[in-house]
Amino acid sequence: MKRLNKRSILLFLSVIGPGIITANVDNDAGGIATYSVAGAQFGYSMLWTLLPITVALIVVQEMCARMGVVSGKSLADMIRENFGVKTTAYLMLFLVLADLGNTIAEFAGWASAMEVFGVSKYISVPIGAFLVWWLIVKGSYRFVEKVFLFACTIYFTYIASAFLAHPPWGKIMVETVSPSFDFKPSYLMMLIGIVGTTIAPWMQFYIQSAVVEKGIRVEDYGASRLDVIVGCIITDLVAFFIIVACGATLFVHHVQINDAKDAAVALQPLAGKYASALFAVGLANASLFAASILPLATAYYVCEAMGWESGVDHDFKSAPQFMWLYTGLIVIGALCIMIPNAPLVAIMLISQVVNGALLPFVLIFMLILINKPELMGEHVNSKTYNLIAWITVAVMIVLTLALVVQPLIS
Repeated sequence: MKRLNKRSILLFLSVIGPGIITANVDNDAGGIATYSVAGAQFGYSMLWTLLPITVALIVVQEMCARMGVVSGKSLADMIRENFGVKTTAYLMLFLVLADLGNTIAEFAGWASAMEVFGVSKYISVPIGAFLVWWLIVKGSYRFVEKVFLFACTIYFTYIASAFLAHPPWGKIMVETVSPSFDFKPSYLMMLIGIVGTTIAPWMQFYIQSAVVEKGIRVEDYGASRLDVIVGCIITDLVAFFIIVACGATLFVHHVQINDAKDAAVALQPLAGKYASALFAVGLANASLFAASILPLATAYYVCEAMGWESGVDHDFKSAPQFMWLYTGLIVIGALCIMIPNAPLVAIMLISQVVNGALLPFVLIFMLILINKPELMGEHVNSKTYNLIAWITVAVMIVLTLALVVQPLIS
């Protein structure tokens, strides 16, 4: 038994990475802003939503990881081979546009977090852009993965911020397991926003590409599945503590905020300078972390869809398209933040709408592919798993379409 336990631990440690990294990047600048505003506006009343959201995230991420392990191919590869080049090309075009907007949003979050510490964006953004570019272009896959895993640990600053706020834990636990619903437009839109920040199209492409590049074997998939589950639970625990921190301080004192930077600044007089600083550190880490992953995910799936060489272990000579696409997204994303009076809000809104419009297509492609015996063999979804997956997809489609349509009609 000891040998078995030791072997299981070593196996898990050898495959850990894709699941935890992908899920944690979901808590990017936009996600942290959403959770902060949810806590400030509604206190603890939306904590219950994180339970079904976690299940949905696990279901979707696990399917992509399984497809990567069994097929040895990326999601972009599989879509091209099964749905055609034309469909794939249109999908890639819109994904690139959405991810460029998301990358700009991440650099905006990085700039905002550093401004809390008195650092001008004209200093912080170029430094941040160079660091994320250097990490991928000069690092190996193993080194990059270790850096990303370390970045995941910094999210625990939000747990510390929540405890420093001294919230009523008994009340919090009751509200977490007691679903409540409000039909007010503000509540419904916040619910849609929380769900919408959970599953993004780029995540499915990235986790499958990462699993393939890591070379995880079918016989080791149990450990990889655990990696996915642990990652999804951790990311929503972080979201839980962000809502708690803001609910215990901003909601109680009726402080209105618009984004995560406002939350970090407002926490100082209410929960102390350490809670405020930890919140800002978490935002800075999340923004820079996502600014690394989003362009990387984009470079992965575009190159894989076009049949070009891709991967962190390559360089400009062996994978020029991969490296130049990554570099271009970083440069454009950073430059947009540096431009005075740049329409950042419009860019973020457009990228959100594009993301929302693409997500239903990506999820349906995934479910069709994973249920093909000629692709997955005995590893297709079971009937029960398909039922859960299709319900998850249906709910995600309805909520995502509502998220897309609402800004257009308001």
